[in-house]
Amino acid sequence: MADIINLRQARKAKARVLKAAEAAENRVAFGAPKKAKTLAEARRAIEVSRHEGHRLEGPDRSE
Repeated sequence: MADIINLRQARKAKARVLKAAEAAENRVAFGAPKKAKTLAEARRAIEVSRHEGHRLEGPDRSE
């Protein structure tokens, strides 16, 4: 025989799981303080400029 389940409870459990997943995504996207975001952005800019500084040719010359 099949297990008997309460559809209302199953629906609520599914909603809880979806809400928890969305909360985890929001914590990643919006959870960092502004100081950490600006620091990460500055570090990324420095890395890009260093990487571009090692090019043998200029960015506009593709010959």
